[in-house]
Amino acid sequence: MSADETSAPGADSPDADIDRDGERILSVEGVGKRFSGLQALDDVDMTVNRGEIIGLIGPNGAGKTTLFNCISGAFPPTSGTVRLDGEVISGLPAHKIARAGLARTFQITRPLEELTVVENAMVGAHIHTRRRSEAREIAMETLEFVGLADKAEAEAGELTVGAQKRLELARAVSTRPEILLLDEIMAGLTPSESNQMLDLFRQLRERGTSLLIIEHDMKAIMNISDYVKVLDQGKGIAFGAPETVVEDDRVIEAYIGGFDVDA
Repeated sequence: MSADETSAPGADSPDADIDRDGERILSVEGVGKRFSGLQALDDVDMTVNRGEIIGLIGPNGAGKTTLFNCISGAFPPTSGTVRLDGEVISGLPAHKIARAGLARTFQITRPLEELTVVENAMVGAHIHTRRRSEAREIAMETLEFVGLADKAEAEAGELTVGAQKRLELARAVSTRPEILLLDEIMAGLTPSESNQMLDLFRQLRERGTSLLIIEHDMKAIMNISDYVKVLDQGKGIAFGAPETVVEDDRVIEAYIGGFDVDA
């Protein structure tokens, strides 16, 4: 645990007073990232166990997406180590990390608009197979899971915002990951669509997939997360059960006044 991180019950350290079941799937150890003169991440530690849903929250500019980028191979950390299933993945290219079992979505959906919905999902499936028929089978199974099977032959650019979010999830799930990093995938969704997405998250957990979720909707985070990690100004300041974290003084200060979890 870094010196700046809270030592209250639930703090993210090897000897933290918190009972977490399951096998360690992801370890972030002292990760830092510097861009020229900007220290975007500073000695961040966190872990995700198999089957856990972890919320990653913090004010705008806290370093959440930068951490995702360091974990997923968009760019390497300046310092520290990332391990997946005990193996070092920091510094590996994104496609190798995906093949190892880690997939992610992006804040802004990126469908290949000129391709069909099923062809978009096949992009993820091709991580593990070059056979088009096998990739299509995996993609169709995933589209059925997210509720887009009836749109399989539609052009991806014709989908609604909510459907594009589900396609983004489908493309990641088609890689058959052990852990999914979800970057504000519920942004722009209606309350009904958000609830449907939360149901998909629960089903993924039941399949044994771990989830690390960046989300500004605190009601959703409280609803779905087993534990919450908080970043502020590139540093980890808290880790624990959602109901504990939202009452932490440093977290409240970072958010200037607290949270509305009933909105």
